[in-house]
Amino acid sequence: MATYLDFEKSIADIQNSIESARARGDEDAVEILNKDLEKEVKKVFGNLSDYQKLQLARHADRPYALDYVREIMEDAQEIHGDRHFRDDGAIICYIGWIDGQKTMLIGEQKGRGTKHKLKRNFGMPHPEGYRKALRAVKLAEKFDIPVLFLIDTPGAYPGLGAEERGQSEAIARNLLELSGVKVPLISIVIGEGGSGGALAIGVADKLAMMRYSVFSVISPEGCSAILWNDPSKVEQATKALKITPDELIGHKLIDDIIDEPLIGAHRDKKVAAEALKDYYLQSIKELRALSKDELLDKRYEKLTSVGSYDELAK
Repeated sequence: MATYLDFEKSIADIQNSIESARARGDEDAVEILNKDLEKEVKKVFGNLSDYQKLQLARHADRPYALDYVREIMEDAQEIHGDRHFRDDGAIICYIGWIDGQKTMLIGEQKGRGTKHKLKRNFGMPHPEGYRKALRAVKLAEKFDIPVLFLIDTPGAYPGLGAEERGQSEAIARNLLELSGVKVPLISIVIGEGGSGGALAIGVADKLAMMRYSVFSVISPEGCSAILWNDPSKVEQATKALKITPDELIGHKLIDDIIDEPLIGAHRDKKVAAEALKDYYLQSIKELRALSKDELLDKRYEKLTSVGSYDELAK
């Protein structure tokens, strides 16, 4: 059964009316209601606040990394473990084909239902997860296979065990190593990109975001608790953090925004997957036109330009 957010209730009401009209065979009513639905979708989703976009990024029905693997990848074979400690379920690694393009896909997986949420640690990777991701990237580099990262995490796991096993070092190691990998790297935020947990697989030649995704240095809840000691100010924090794709592309922190269905990827996963796949394939085509040296030079320029500014004339 579909889950609706508070601001989607009017859309849900019309969809329920459409189902009722279909059940009684009233096609005229269905046609009228479909037009009403189209207008309501444009009205609601054409005026979303930053906080509403955050809610969509976290929507329970939003496609996760494994959903995209199933939709766009053929002959997918999973890679397990970091060869040091264990296999972290919060990071998935698959090698396979995307429209004839051999690809290493690495993603953060949140899980659905209590059992799978626990298995995936709610999408919060441990250090062994990031080490597994780096191992998969190095394998891809060895065989000249491009890498597609799918970011979707509230952040790296902050538990005592993770810190004892070198959480910060694992993230820092990925930032360093990924900057010099000699194959194309494409990273896409598909839901929630939280802090260093997202950055650890966010160093890439192309960094894009789905239309209703977010990318932040801290969760809005954490921000409101630290700044105001008041969790009720989460909406104010969301706006202040500037975590939406439109804000981030304006500051040149991401490269592109991938359009998903107006009503959200959770309502039409196939169309969203197709948009993500098309972006990936087009990016690979552009990056493959570069030599290895040009690829690394452009990546270096991209990374060193983050945080740059132009001094205003006095």
